[in-house]
Amino acid sequence: MQALNCIRLKANVLFTLFYYSQRLEMKAQVADAFIAKFQLTPDEMNLLRGTKDEPITEDFFKALGRVKQIHDDVKILLRTNQQRAGLEIMEQMALLQETSYERLYRWTQNECRTLTQESCDISPVLAQAMEALQDRPVLYKYTLDEFGTARRSAVVRGFIDALTRGGLGGTPRPIEMHSHDPLRYVGDMLAWLHQATASEKEHLEAMLKLVTIQGVEENIQEVVGHITEGVCRPLKVRIEQVIVAEPGAVLLYKISNLLKFYHHTISGIVGNSAATLLTTIEEMHLLSKKIFFNSLSLHASKLMDKVELPPPDLGPSSALNQTLNLLREVLASHDSSVVPLDARQADFVQVLSCVLDPLLQMCTMSASNLGTADMATFMVNSLYMMKTTLALFEFTDKRLEMLQFQIEAHLDTLINEQASYVLTRAGLSYIYNSVQQHKPEQGPLSNLPSLDSMSLKVAMAQFDRYLSAPDSLLMSQLNFLLSATVKEQIIKQSTELVCRAYSEIYAAVMDPSNKYKDPETILHRSPHQVQALLS
Repeated sequence: MQALNCIRLKANVLFTLFYYSQRLEMKAQVADAFIAKFQLTPDEMNLLRGTKDEPITEDFFKALGRVKQIHDDVKILLRTNQQRAGLEIMEQMALLQETSYERLYRWTQNECRTLTQESCDISPVLAQAMEALQDRPVLYKYTLDEFGTARRSAVVRGFIDALTRGGLGGTPRPIEMHSHDPLRYVGDMLAWLHQATASEKEHLEAMLKLVTIQGVEENIQEVVGHITEGVCRPLKVRIEQVIVAEPGAVLLYKISNLLKFYHHTISGIVGNSAATLLTTIEEMHLLSKKIFFNSLSLHASKLMDKVELPPPDLGPSSALNQTLNLLREVLASHDSSVVPLDARQADFVQVLSCVLDPLLQMCTMSASNLGTADMATFMVNSLYMMKTTLALFEFTDKRLEMLQFQIEAHLDTLINEQASYVLTRAGLSYIYNSVQQHKPEQGPLSNLPSLDSMSLKVAMAQFDRYLSAPDSLLMSQLNFLLSATVKEQIIKQSTELVCRAYSEIYAAVMDPSNKYKDPETILHRSPHQVQALLS
């Protein structure tokens, strides 16, 4: 019995020992799981604290993500009876986070400071660093400022090198080698800036590609604006020198359009946040445009200072030809302009007003002392030259319509002059005027002086000679007309007037009240026959 009790006692002891062993093992497992979930490994601690010169690697971001996860998970403990442990762990992770972010910021700052070459490569680690720093807005903003300062210095140095030294090995050549060619000089500078602006935006996009906070695009535009601000002064000085040197109206206009184009293009890349650069380009555009119109106005005022007499052939004057050549070059550059359509149209209206109005005034003054036919011929030729110049370009419809009205007014004069010329030399002028002015109370037309049958027969014989060779009675001025079409129009319409005059004379002679004996023997051709001969 005693032996049995001894065995039972040993069994109880063993059971108790086993029970407590199991509990201790379970507690150890719980403790290990707790440590694994709420504590960092020594390696992770070393990664986050690191040394000053130790580089940041991807493992750093994994450890930082672990700290953030623990900081979030420990909030579960605060809802249990383990609040003290939870608060201690939260405080520990918060301090470790700040240390990690401080180290990450210092590393990122140093990385940005090294990006001072003309071209820079954004490493994946730097993009991860910016993704992490977005949780610390102040450090994120300071890092962007550091990057902007470094790249601004690089862009300014690159621009000066492009101007004075050119590319590696001398290719491309220094931009200032082309300073004798104003359009290429300005164009090369703006093209370099356009490329640099686009590149800087790409660098920033690569650096911030993992950032998910709102306002990333605004951040990019703001930093690009800061980077490009440094080149504004050297750019402005050089373009001002070109413009103030007044290379000529055509070049000034081309430069103005070029500046407008690059303003539009660069603003399309960075919006309006690169305010200083865009403002500089806009100021230069307005300056070149102002001096361009000043140049046109000066040219126009010189036209009025010394008005030339029309040349003997009544063609356009040399001043008119020179001015139209200038206008043609301006309009040609305007037509090939790459600025938006509405801006081109507004410029066009101003250019035409600045040039055409003084030209018309000069032509009118030049022809003021000429005879009627000479004046009309000179004006038709001058207006025709203006019209053919404008017809090649866009936005000219209103001006072409106005010029056509003026041409038609002078054509009416030439048509009447040619008809009068024919009637006078064909012997019908006096007869036609008498028929028009005759009143019934004056008695029969045949009783009036020089309107008897014999006088009419003599005049008709002279008119027959005209009918046999109509081209023999053309005013000399018609041979000076530049347009064959205009000349044909004048001949045709003046001939119609002659036929109309003959019809009135024929009707008067055939009228019994005018008492012409055998009128068919006086006017042996009907108006229809005359019209057929002249057509």
